[in-house]
Order: sequence, then C-alpha cells, then structure tokens
Amino acid sequence: MVGELRYREFRVPLGPGLHAYPDELIRQRVGHDGHPEYQIRWLILKRGEDGEGGSSQVDCKAEHILLWMSNDEIYANCHKMLGEDGKVIGPSQETAGEAGVLDKSVLGEMETDVKSLIQRALRQLEECVGTIPPAPLLHTVHVLSAYASIEPLAGVFKDPRVLDLLMHMLSSPDYQIRWSAGRMIQALASHDAGTRTQILLSLSQQEAIEKQLDFDSRCALLALFAQATLSEHPMSFEGIQLPQVPGRLLFSLVKRYLHVTSLLDQLNDSAAELGSQNSSAAEELSGERGRLELEFSMAMGTLISELVQAMRWDWASSRQGPLARASCSIFQPQLADAGPGLPLAQAQPFFRRSRRFRPRTEFASGNTYALYVRDTLQPGMRVRMLDDYEEISAGDVGKFQQSNSGVPPVQVLWESTGHTYWVHWHMLEILGFEEDIEDVVEADEFQGPVVHGAQAVALPSWRWKPMTELYAVPSVLPEDEDTEESEHLTQAEWWELLFFIKKLDGLDHQEVLQILLDGEILEDEILAELAVPIELAQDLLLTLPQRLNDGALRDLLNCHVYRKYGPEALSGQLAYPSLLEVQAQPQESAAKEPLTQGPKTPLQHLVEGYGPAGKIILDLEEALSSERTQEDEVKSLVLLLQRQPQPFLSLMRSLDTPVANKALHLAVLRILMRLVDFPDALLLPWHEAMDACMACLRSPDTDREVLQELIFFLHHLASVSRDYAVVLNQLGARDAISKALEKHLGKLELAQELRDMVFKCEKHAHLYRKLTTNILGGCIQIVLGQIEDHRRTNRPINIPFFDVFLRYLCQGSRVEVKEDKCWEKVEVSSNPHRASKLTDHNPKTYWESNGSTGSHYITLHMRQGILIRQLALLVASEDSSYMPARVVVFGGDSTSSLNTELNSVNVMPSASRVTLLENLNRFWPVIQIRIKRCQQGGIDTRIRGVEVLGPKPTFWPVFREQLCRHTRLFYMVRAQAWSQDISEDRRSLLHLSSRLTGALRQEQNFADHFLPDNEAAQALGKTCWEALVSPLVQNITSPDEDGMSPLGWLLDQYLECREAAHNPQSRAAAFSSRVRRLTHLLVHVEPCEVPPALVTTVRLKGRNRSHDWSSLATRGLPSSIMRNLTRCWQAAVEEQVNSFLTSHWQDDDFVPRYCERFNNLHKSSSELFGPRAAFLLALQNGCAGALLKLPFLRAAHVSEQFARHIDQRIQGSRIGGARGMEMLAQLQRCLETVLIFSGLEIATTFEHYYQHYMADRLLSLGSSWLEGAVLEQIGPCFPNRLPQQMLRSLSTSEELQRQFHIYQLQRLDQELLKLEDTEKKIQVCREAGGKEHDREHEEEAGAAAAADVTEEEEENEDLYYEGAMPEVSVLVLSPRCWPIASICHTLNPKTCLPYYLRGTLNRYSNFYNKSQSYPALEQGPQKRLQWTWLGRAELQFGDQTLHVSTMQMWLLLYLNDLKAVSVESLLALSGLSPDVLNQAIGPLISSRGPLDLHEQKAVPGGVLKIRDDGEELRPRRGNVWLIPPQTYLKAEDEEGRNLEKRWNLLNCLIVRILKAHGDEGLHIDQLVCLALEAWQKGPCPPRGLVSSLGKGSTCSSADVLSCILHLLGKGTVRRHDDRPQMLSYAVPVTVMEPHTESLNPGSSGPNPPLTFHTLQIRSRGVPYASCTSTQSFSTFR
Repeated sequence: MVGELRYREFRVPLGPGLHAYPDELIRQRVGHDGHPEYQIRWLILKRGEDGEGGSSQVDCKAEHILLWMSNDEIYANCHKMLGEDGKVIGPSQETAGEAGVLDKSVLGEMETDVKSLIQRALRQLEECVGTIPPAPLLHTVHVLSAYASIEPLAGVFKDPRVLDLLMHMLSSPDYQIRWSAGRMIQALASHDAGTRTQILLSLSQQEAIEKQLDFDSRCALLALFAQATLSEHPMSFEGIQLPQVPGRLLFSLVKRYLHVTSLLDQLNDSAAELGSQNSSAAEELSGERGRLELEFSMAMGTLISELVQAMRWDWASSRQGPLARASCSIFQPQLADAGPGLPLAQAQPFFRRSRRFRPRTEFASGNTYALYVRDTLQPGMRVRMLDDYEEISAGDVGKFQQSNSGVPPVQVLWESTGHTYWVHWHMLEILGFEEDIEDVVEADEFQGPVVHGAQAVALPSWRWKPMTELYAVPSVLPEDEDTEESEHLTQAEWWELLFFIKKLDGLDHQEVLQILLDGEILEDEILAELAVPIELAQDLLLTLPQRLNDGALRDLLNCHVYRKYGPEALSGQLAYPSLLEVQAQPQESAAKEPLTQGPKTPLQHLVEGYGPAGKIILDLEEALSSERTQEDEVKSLVLLLQRQPQPFLSLMRSLDTPVANKALHLAVLRILMRLVDFPDALLLPWHEAMDACMACLRSPDTDREVLQELIFFLHHLASVSRDYAVVLNQLGARDAISKALEKHLGKLELAQELRDMVFKCEKHAHLYRKLTTNILGGCIQIVLGQIEDHRRTNRPINIPFFDVFLRYLCQGSRVEVKEDKCWEKVEVSSNPHRASKLTDHNPKTYWESNGSTGSHYITLHMRQGILIRQLALLVASEDSSYMPARVVVFGGDSTSSLNTELNSVNVMPSASRVTLLENLNRFWPVIQIRIKRCQQGGIDTRIRGVEVLGPKPTFWPVFREQLCRHTRLFYMVRAQAWSQDISEDRRSLLHLSSRLTGALRQEQNFADHFLPDNEAAQALGKTCWEALVSPLVQNITSPDEDGMSPLGWLLDQYLECREAAHNPQSRAAAFSSRVRRLTHLLVHVEPCEVPPALVTTVRLKGRNRSHDWSSLATRGLPSSIMRNLTRCWQAAVEEQVNSFLTSHWQDDDFVPRYCERFNNLHKSSSELFGPRAAFLLALQNGCAGALLKLPFLRAAHVSEQFARHIDQRIQGSRIGGARGMEMLAQLQRCLETVLIFSGLEIATTFEHYYQHYMADRLLSLGSSWLEGAVLEQIGPCFPNRLPQQMLRSLSTSEELQRQFHIYQLQRLDQELLKLEDTEKKIQVCREAGGKEHDREHEEEAGAAAAADVTEEEEENEDLYYEGAMPEVSVLVLSPRCWPIASICHTLNPKTCLPYYLRGTLNRYSNFYNKSQSYPALEQGPQKRLQWTWLGRAELQFGDQTLHVSTMQMWLLLYLNDLKAVSVESLLALSGLSPDVLNQAIGPLISSRGPLDLHEQKAVPGGVLKIRDDGEELRPRRGNVWLIPPQTYLKAEDEEGRNLEKRWNLLNCLIVRILKAHGDEGLHIDQLVCLALEAWQKGPCPPRGLVSSLGKGSTCSSADVLSCILHLLGKGTVRRHDDRPQMLSYAVPVTVMEPHTESLNPGSSGPNPPLTFHTLQIRSRGVPYASCTSTQSFSTFR
C-alpha cells in the first residue's frame, strides 16, 4: 500500500540519508503543564523513498515514530498542520464505501438477524456439549461469519455475547467448531487494526484461556496478533539469533503486551478527558489516572519479567559485569582505555606480576606484543590471562607448558580449571618465574589506563574540580538530593518493591502488608503513594526471598531496589545453584550423607552435590518407575519443579554429555518419556533445554539405542504438544533426523513420522519468529515512548525492571571487538598449504601466490549472519615487488556469483595495514579479495595476514539506532521550537541556559540510573548534544535581517554592561551571570568523537579459531559548534574594536585606551569561554578584522601611534625606580596588543615608523637588552625584519670596532719600530764616520722621515696630541635597514672636526678599505663609506658631563677657539639646513645648556656665546642631557601620503599582472617575483618617490604579500578552490598575453649599495681642568 507524503518540506534529518516527515495527528491530550499536546506520527524514510524524484507516494508500512508535540513545537516544525484557528488538523475522515450503498432499513434488519443468530448459536452450543456438533450449528456459524465480513455490521459484533460465543467455540473439542471460530475471527479482523486489537484484547483477557485453547485456536489468535502488529513496529533483528519460544509462552506474552498497550491507551485518553472536565470531575479523573499509572507500571513490569525469561537473558546474569555505571558526564570526552569517573576511594585489585616484563599496553599493536611474548616466554613461567576465551576467564593464572605451530599455539596449565588449555600469544601477560613475582597494585587494563613511565593512579570522580582547570569540568551537575527524600524510597523504588508484594499468594501477601502498614488496611491508590523508610524496605527485602517462587526470586535478586538495599549476603546468589556451579563445587555433602546404600546409579552420580534439588530428581524417578505410578506424588514434584525448574533443566541438559554415559542417557529419557504423560508437566520449560536433545541427536557418536529412545521421546512430546514440534523445527531437527536416518539406513522407528511432523510446523515456526520479533519490537517502542514522556514531563520512570530491560538491550555495547573466527574457511588461488599463514597472527610469516598477474585471490566463506565491521590486509614494504599495489574486494552469495564490487584500494608502498572494508550493513556469505597489481610490476604477491572484525550479534546496535532516532527527533523538534522563540524575541536567549541545563541534567540522570555502561551513555549524550545544542548554536549564531545574530547581540550587551556588572546587586550582574552560564554550558560540555563500540564476534570452540587484540578507533572531527561560537565571538569583538577605532583613533591617549579595551576583551573571553585557544584566536582575528577595515592613512596613523607609544615607554623605562617599572608594565600590555599586527597590511607601515623611532633611539641613547626583548616578542609584526637587521648591524659594527682597535695597536707598533730603526742607523753612522758623514746621514734620514710623515700626515695627525685622547667609536650602518635621510650625508671630517679626531677617522677609513680589499668567497659590490652627522658624544664642561649629539659636539668644540660664533657661519661651514641646525642649537641654549643666543640685526640668526656662570643658575656638576628630543612623524604628512601612493601603485601592479594571466591565474610565489621585477624596472612614479621616502622606492616581498592580503580581503583577488596557492583576478577578463617586458626599458640597474658611518666618540675618562677662567669643551665621549 502507498500513501501521499503531505508535508514533504518539513523534514528532520536523523542520519546519513535518513529523514523524518510529519504525517498525521493520532490523538490529543492535556500535557503536564495544562497545555494541549498532540501525538504526531512521523514517517522515517531513506533517501529515494521520500519521493524526491517527483513522486509523492510512499509506503504506508514505512517505519514511523509517534511523538507528542506541543502547539509551539508544531508551529515551529510543521506549521501547515495548524488550521486557521491555530488548532492541529486531524486525520481526514473517509466515508465507508458500503455504508453509502446499504439502506438504513436494510442495515437495521441485518443487525436484528445477527443478534438472533448469536442467540441461536449459543443455545445450540449448550445443547451439543459432549456430542458431535449438529449441522444446524455449523450452518449458523457459517452465516455469522458471512455477516462478520460486512464492515457496517462490525459494531454489532462488539456485543459481549459474541465474545462468549467465540470463547465457547474456541474451547470446543470439535475441530470443525474451532475452525469456524477462526473463520469468524478472521472475518471480523479484516476491517481495520482497531477492530483486530479489540478482539485480541477481549479474547486474551479471558480467564484460563490458555487451558481452553488448543494449538490451532491459539495459532489463529497469534496469527491475528501478528497481522495486527505487522505495520506497527517494523523493526528488524537481522543477524541476531532469537530464542525458540513455544506458543504457550508466546500467547502469554501477547496477553501481557495487549494489556500494557490497552492501559497505555487508557492513560492517554484519560489525559485528554482531564482537560475538558470541571474541578470535581478532574479530581476523580486524577485519582483514576493514578490508579491507571500504577496498573500500567505493574503490567509493564510483568511483561518485562516474562520477556527476559523468554529471551533467556537471565541466563547470562551470573557472569555479567558491574550492574551500575560509574557516575561520569555523558557529554564529556572519555579516556580511550578507562572508564572515567572512578571514585578516589575505589581501591584497585591486587595483582601479582613482575616488573621485569612489559605489559600489553606498552605496545603499538597486538602483533608486536605477540612476538614479544613468544620470544620471552619460557616453560615453567607463570602467566595471567588478559581476555575471556571460551573456558578461560580474564585474570586466570597458570603455568606455561609448551607451544607449537597449531592454532592456538600456546598450552598453559590453568589453576582455575586444573587442566591445560590452548590459547593465543597475545592473550597472555608474563608474570615470570615464582621468584620474580611480586605483589603490586595496578589498574586492570580492562578498567583503567596504564600510564607509561608513571605510577598508575585512580581517576577522580567527575564532580572533582582541579583548581587550575576550573573550566575543565562539566557544567551540568546532578541536583543535590533532599535529606528527607534520601531517608525514604523513591516512588520508582517503592513501586518496584510493591510489584513483588503483589506477586505473593494470599496469606503471604497479607502478612507482608501487616508488616508494612502495622495492621491498617489501605486501598491500592493510597498504598501506591506511601513513603516507605529505607529501614522498613530492608526488612521487607529480608522477608520476601523466602516467600517468592523461583522466577520471582530471580527477578528480585536482579532488580534495582534489591541491589541497592538488599542484604549483601544474598546479593548475587540464586535460590538454587546453577549446574556449572554445582559441578565446580566439592561434593562433600554427598560423601557425608549418601542417598542410597550400595552401588550408585548413573542418575545418583548426576545429582550428587545438588542437595535438596537432587532429591527431587531421585524422588521423581522413583515415583515414575514404580509399577503403579503415584500420580499425586508426581504432581506435587512437578509443582515443585515449576517453582524451581533448575533441577529439571539440569536433567535434560545431561543428554549433552559424553557418549560414555549411555546408562545415564537412557535413564533420563525414560523419566522424560513418562513425565510427558502428565498435563501439568507440559508447563515445565522444556524449550529451554531442547538444544541438549538436538546436540545428542546430531552427535555422530550417539548410541543407536539412545538415539531410538530420544526419537520416541521427541515424537511423544511433539504429539502431546505441537508447540515443541515448532521448537524442533526452529532448531533444525528435520535435517538432523534425516542425517540420522541415512546413517542407520532408515531403521529408526517413528523417525520419519517425527520428521514429517516437524516439517508441517514450518509455517508455525515462521509465525513464532515473527511474533517474537513483533513483541520485542513493540516493547522497545513502549520503552522509548516512556523515555520520551520522561523527557517531556520531567517525571520519574516508575516501571519495575526498566533498568533491567535496558541493561539487556545494551548488552554488547561494552564488549571488546576481537577477531574471532568470523569465517568458516579460507581459500586461496595457489599454494593452499600456506593459507594458514594468513591467520596465524605472525607478521613474519606470509602466504605467497604462484600464478600470472591479476590471478591471485583470497576467498573468505563467512559465518551466517556476520556483518563485517572491518576487513584488513597485512603487508610489508620489504616485500618489494611482491607487495600488492591494487586490491579489489567482491561479495556474493556463492563463489559463482561474486559480481558485486564492494571496494577497491590502491596500496601505498609504505603501508603495513590496508583497510579494505568497514561497517558493512549487509551480510555477504562469500568475500573475495583479488590482488590486481603488485608494486614495481611484480607478478606474484605476498600477504602477511588477513584481519576480519565482525561484531557479535547483539540487540545493542538495533536499540542504539532506535534510541538515537527517537532522541534526535525529540530534541531537534524542541531545538527548532526554542530557536523560534529566540528569533521572535532575543531576550528569551537569556532563558536558554536554564532550559539546556534542565534537559542535559535530565539526560545525565537517566543515563546514571538506567544505562549500564559508558558507551551507551556516551551514545545518548552525543545524540542529545548533536540534536539539541548543535541546531541551537547554529540558529543563535546565524545573522538575521539586521546582520546580527542573537548570540552576537547578547555578547555585545555583555561587553557593554561589563563594568556595571561589578555590583552584585545590580541587574547587570544578574544579566552577565546568565550570559556566562550559557556560554560555559555551550563550550565546556562540548563532546568529542567517541571510539565506536567494542563488540565481540561469534566464538567457535576448539583450537582452530583466531583472535584479534586491536580495537577500532576513529579520530574526531572538528566541532561545528565550536566554529560557530568562535565566529560569533569574533564578530562581536570586531564590532567592539571597530566602534572604538572609529570614535577614538585621533585621541592623544589612543594607544593606552586601545590596550585597555583589548585587555577587557581578553578578560571577557576568559570569563565567557575559559582559557580556550580557539576563542583567544577569535579575539585576535576580531581585532585584526577591525584594523583591516581602516583606510590606509588612518591605519598608518594608528600604526604610528603604536610605534610612538612603544618608543616612549622604552625611553621611559630607562628612568628606573617605580616610574620605570610602570613604564615596563605599560610596554608589556602594548606589546601584547601589537602582536595582532602580525600578518596584516598594517604591519608594513608599523615597521616603517618603528624603524625610524628605533634608529633615533639607538643613535641617541644606545642599545640595551630591552630592545632585543621587545623585538623577540613582536618580531612577527615586522614583515621585512628591518629592526632585527638594525640590531645585527650594531653587533657587526661593534665587531669592526674591536678589529679597528687591534689595527691601531699594530700601526702604533710599526711606527715605534720605525723610529727605533732610524735611531739605530743614525747612531751607527756617528760611530763609523766623522761629523760630516753623520750630518749627511742625518739629512737623509730626516728626508725619509719627512717623506713618511707627508704620506701619512692625514692618518697620523693626532699621534702627537698632548691632551687626553678621546675614545672614538665608529658605527657602520647599512642603508638597507637604517632609515638615514640624505640631509645627513654631508659630514666632512676635514672641515668640521678637530685634527685629533680627524686622524682616527682617517685611520678607520683606511682600515675599512683594506678590510674590503681582502678576497672573499662571495664577491659583491664594493662598499664605500660616507660620514654622517648621526651619533652622540659626551663632553666635559667644567664639572658637568654634557650628553650631546655629534652635531652639537662639533658646535661646542668649535667654541673652544672662538668666544662667539654666528649661526650663519655655522650654516656655511657645515652645509646643514637651518632646520637641522636650529634643532641642535635649541637644547644648547636652553636653561640647562651652556650657550646663549644673542640676536643681532646685522647678523642673521644670531650669535652663540658661552654662558657666564653668574648669568643664570644651572647645574654645576653631574650629567646633563642635551641631545635633541625625538621627532615624531605624522601619517598625514607628505611621507605618509607617499607610502599610500606606493601601496596603491603596488595594488594596481598586482591587479594588472593577474589580469594579464586571465582565469588561469598565477602561483603566489610567481606573482610576488613578477611584481618585484616589474617594480624594479618600473615607471617614473616609483622613481619619483626616491627623494621623498627615506628608503627610496624599494619594495620587498613582504610589501607585495601585504597588498595581496588586502586584495584578497576586498574580493579583488580570489583563490582557486582546488588549488589555494593559485590566485586570479576576481572579475573575468579577456585573456591577454603576459606583459613581461620592462615597464621602463631604459632604466639602468641599481646603484651599488651605500654604507653610512656614524661617529660615537668616547674619552678615556681623564678629567679635564681648565687652566684659564674661560671654560672650554673637551671630548669626554
């Protein structure tokens, strides 16, 4: 059947390719808040099923979810379902087809006929009791069936007398009457689902209906139920082996299920009626609703109890793990190897191990660990088991015996079993020899992490808050428990206890009530609302175990209230020992008190150690084997076995014992054969042990006599109750009987009859499987509905065994994934004798093929129902050409139908493990791996291993899918409704924190109470977060029509009222608190990707199975929530900074205020989001975005202000003291802010101004450690790294100065050596000749000396200076990094410096020229020197030390020889401009200076004189700083405009180059090279900038990249999506030939670089004392 998808546009995504669509309104009720709620059916459709291709027809039997929704949720998610009056439109009422055809009068006559026929049939049934039914009765029933098929008459058949008639007919011993009753039921049920459900409910609730119905009648009702529920819960359990449930138990489950659904409908109807009644009627309905809730909880508990027993889930309860999950946040990432949240007080178990051997956790893979164990282990060493493996459990200790090449390869003598057992290498942990073992406490590797290199410690609970990581804990904590409530049972706990009280018989029930109520008699309504103290509950739990039957006792011991409050001595113990426990116990009681004297029978040997349970079996044998069967005694024993069925099950399972027990088998079969004849014995759980009979039937070693008796027994049992024929059919008895007949040549009596009987039940077996699926699916849907009601109403779930049911549904979620024997056999294309090497877990062995290229394959025959979770190949790069290069995987139903290609993989040469398949959703019987190509063209191939991970079929994947779907739909609907509220009123965003906290806390509490392990809880938490928080964050961070998102508006409000929020009593404080709680919740409860479930595969017994020790894990992807939040915070910061820049960019205190604003934003980021790097990066990006929006001149002004502020703070820090420390603190805050310039366009202009100010600072004050520290912190802000090069140039200059000092000493030594040689020559001549001869020689020597002085006069003119020689230092500065103006290139030492300084400069020039003339490895252009006025000096003036510039030094030294000097003569002598000279004169004529300026009319500019002592008070001694103050640039002046012009020219040049290359674009590196080349050969505008820019028209790659970033931000340039490094012009243009020729062909190459020199003059510290009254200047430095 198909229907129309009416609301196609309203869809909710539930998963990949899966969507939910609202379909129709089912019913309406009044919610817990008094507002109406509507139950909407949502269709779950996959992609392609929703009619997207144009068709609007969908399958009416599609899977669906029933969801209660409020009016607001319907308006937000599917507003078309609302009518004009705002109410939900109900389902369309279609008129019945036949109602319009039949006349009312005719219909009335037919109704009268039906009533008379019913009365006649009842009378005829009473008359024919015990006889053959007469023909008139059959004709009457046939006519009634014909009337029942008419739909308008269906209402008449709802008469109670019809149910009586059907009950009499169904319980009739005559087959024809029962068949006619089935025909009538089918006719009545053919109309609609409501009629079918009503008939089933009415019939199933009749008393003792199971005893009145035979097999066919029961099957008819079961088929009707299967048809009624076929489309209700279309849930698939493919691959999961469901147990064989007999029809009697199925019918009981159907009854329970129908009763539960009926009560659930009544609850919903009562909620609908409650809102339409007045107050008095509402109180009555409220009391009735309370009664219904209690009845529903009790009925649901009974259904869960019977379903658990029918599914045999309680069998595994003895070996399951911890029943309670440790309390930890389900929204926080968990450690991969540990269950987080372990309490600090939880002690780790003591294990014995030796510290000499490495544990498994220290190895990267299981193969590596297996090799380590194999190479290390020696016979006699003790080992411990790490994994559960068939009969051996994790933690068992044993002694290593031997190993071989088999599978498994290791034989260990285990202490737990007393015998040897074979296991795998990777399953063992080496303890060593006995003398090496020591007792240590360590965390079990299944329960906690092993910290490498450190001692393992217990993890803290999730409530623990480390002081250094306050933001690392979840914000959603459980509510604190009330003290008074903690002293009493909760309502859920009390109702669970009340469930067992109601299970008691009459007398026991009254006794327990007397204990509970002290003799008072209360009604059930009051009893349900009792507040029971915990002490009283503990007394009841001590009383109940002795009064309950075995099934109820098992439920009691497994329920929550008993595990929490029951006595520890009984917790975990069954009322009877299980068979395995009995066999393991020492049989002391049997030895002390033998049951019989003399030799023991095989049955007596079997029941030894059973105690009273064993006596029941022996008494039963004695009663059945007597000549005259004692029926009363047998009945009493059968009733006892019904209460405690374990001895009976043990008796049947003894058939699955070794063949040598022939006598035991025959004795057991004789007992069972006679027991079948008793009707009460058919109520025993025969089906639970029927697999033992099948094992005996299939065994090839079973004795023929035993086999014959077994067939007699099974035939007798199937004849008495055909339900067990159905069970045998489900167990595959037909094939087993056929094989037995073939073996014994057909000489088995009743074997063919039994096979035919089993074969005839094929249809019923299919019906039973479908019913089991429908009941289980229906129960899961009811449970999911209760979870939804719990979410919507915030009321607790009071259903008994609710946690038990969820625990069994979640089984398998925490089980490890192991590579068990997922395949039945492995076939290879060649060399089959080496195929075992593929599964031996040894990476050193391999299978090697033999054949042609592309003919190699590996075929895996999979076990039935195994869904491959991962299939991988192990290869090795050292195999070279044998290593596979391309692998293709095919799947099929057989080896002849391998036509479906599942995957193809190209293998990298460096790979070691190649994943071929992952997470298949279909079972493939045959998987074939084909090696199509090998590396380097190889022919044969080598494969080191094949790994197959297949999950063990459990209910967890199915339940997880359903739970996540319902959770996702519920919270996505709610998220859309909340988003709608926020979009209508932004202020409602303030309530989002409390809403989210309530929802997340509710899910947290639910997971803590009901979900058994971390994986199930994490799956719920992850789904809840993705469905609720992710859409909300997406909606509140998306901009609206005004361009601002709701969260952005909220953050802006928070930043604006942050100062006012300091008062805790203000409204701003409350507002800020709500904002912080919201942001903390969104950020700090953010989950991460959790590794997938670890599930075991189906295990096979024997040595020929394989295991895998590796686990699957996936790396989490970046969170969209975090991206949206950081983007929103970045936009808020950008808006705040942009507003500040617009308003205050011209303020004098702009930089301090900006730093303060940035600091406040940084604090706000920590307050809102904690110390997360993502939000700090968003803060920086927001500030950067605001700076990028500034125009060029405004951005240049801002950068100049920052460079000026840094310069002032560096100079101010030299003061020292508290003021200096304050300057350093301000500098540090400014540097943190300046770091944002890194990578922005503003960094280029900032570097330009910082370079200027740094140069003046270094030349006037000298270098200090602070300069290097500042550059180290903000170095990335200088794209050309010019300040760093300036510091390096100073270091190079100092090195040159040291070399120059050595050079001077060498020259002095040479001069002195020459003088000594000359004196020696003169003395020798005097002694050898006369005076005349001496005179000639003196003249010659004097002439030579005169010639030498003439040659080196300029260099040595200060050698004979008699005063204190000043210390002169020369700074060699490169114009490439130092901003030296051309006006300073005019210093001429010959005319402007005294002779005792000129000689030093001349010698330095000669030294530098000689150093340049030495050959070097890389010959570059010859560097030349040019002296500048830049530099500083120290002069001694009386008792004062004057700190002056080089220009001021020249001026003051010039006054040593003159009393006065005119400014005009100084200008002429120096060649300086008036502005530069006046800047130097200003400090000298100030109040602290030594000069006075006298204005004279005849002398332009005035005359400078040395100031007299008495004219003005000034410091008499100490240091006086007269260096001209720093001159700061203005971005608005001509230099700034030239920078803007150069920047614009670069932008135009880049755009022109990109336009020339069209859409293909250029690589960014090539673009930078072309731009630099074009700039160097460029037109006149760049060359015209030479005179105005300090560094001329030079352009660097950093400048080009800055312009590229600007053009990208403006959208003028775009990146290619597939190749981000490729850039092109954003507007398509006609492709032109690249213009590669020079823009100015006539331009010459660059001039050789200039090297500028700066003087730094120092004296040797000799104090200068003037001998005259006129003071003069001496060069101290």
